[in-house]
Amino acid sequence: MIEPYFHFELIHSSSKSRARVGRITTPHGVIDTPNFVGVGTNGTLKALDNASVEQMGLQLMFCNTYHLMLQPGTGIVRQAGGLHRYINRSLPIITDSGGFQVFSLAYGSVADELKSKGTKKQDGHVLKITEEGVLFRSYRDGAKILLTPETSIAAQKDLGADIIIPFDELPPYHIADIDLKKSLDRTHRWEERSLNAHLANPQRQAIYAVIHGGVHQELRKASCDFLTALPFDGFAIGGSMGKTKPEMIGMLTTTMPMLPLEKPNHLLGIGDLESIDQCIPLGVDTFDSSYPTRAARHGILLTNKGPLKITQSSHARAFVPPEEGCRCSTCRQFSLAYLHHLFKAREMTCMTLATVHNLHFMVDLMRRYREKILRDEI
Repeated sequence: MIEPYFHFELIHSSSKSRARVGRITTPHGVIDTPNFVGVGTNGTLKALDNASVEQMGLQLMFCNTYHLMLQPGTGIVRQAGGLHRYINRSLPIITDSGGFQVFSLAYGSVADELKSKGTKKQDGHVLKITEEGVLFRSYRDGAKILLTPETSIAAQKDLGADIIIPFDELPPYHIADIDLKKSLDRTHRWEERSLNAHLANPQRQAIYAVIHGGVHQELRKASCDFLTALPFDGFAIGGSMGKTKPEMIGMLTTTMPMLPLEKPNHLLGIGDLESIDQCIPLGVDTFDSSYPTRAARHGILLTNKGPLKITQSSHARAFVPPEEGCRCSTCRQFSLAYLHHLFKAREMTCMTLATVHNLHFMVDLMRRYREKILRDEI
């Protein structure tokens, strides 16, 4: 019997919550769940090379189709042998559809909404939204580009990621209920078209559906009912998560039980420490976020005692590792005083060293979560 190139194995379900430990097998290796997914927008996590990222044990990396379409172009990536070879990564990769970036240009991001900043922008990038797809203007050279379910899937075939995402619409939190329903129906049609385009050329890739519906329980249920009836390999939770974390947790509390236990799930664009801690007991398998790398570039180290601001004057004579007991290469080789100096001197090395630590922290944090679930402590 030939082993499937993609499958999910449920290893343990907690007796205390819906938290679970699993294993996703892909053509480029295994992803232990729950897990954190680093965001490599342009094929690299900011300030790090991919060889270093692999050595840290980051099992899944998220790359952005929209940005790679515009630069260098997915055709060039295909000629290079696919995204894994182009960026020199041997471990699994997930790509999005490009829809998130296109609609973020018009409405702002999910993270903005959770900070109550999700108001419509008038920047002229999104020119027209029709049943066919979205016509937008490239932020690089102003060229008009039509992104459809079919062209999005074709781009992701060029990239060759292990997990791909169907084209969807990302409506904002403040949209009227009737417009949200219209958007949801169109998203479902786009996702089914994306699935059909994928199935015509599977290329050893898995495809996750994206559950939408905003914070409306009945629309989330309708989305789950429609998409779980189709042969998707897994399910991502997308769309508006609400304006506050309690609203997001409430939405996920009702949505997660509607997803099939035998398939993996992913929470799109959410991966701060508080959200991870609250969402793992709900059964979320993977999280993607630029939070750890962005925090590093702003001089914030993630530690077991809470965030540490590197530039505080008290660290100028801290001739100790940034975090005692941490086994990352930054903490094993350099002092907090030295990192303080590098940030104050605005040396670019400081961002690399801080990013190494924060990414290592996330990998180790998720390992500890898995161990706690196995002991039914979560």
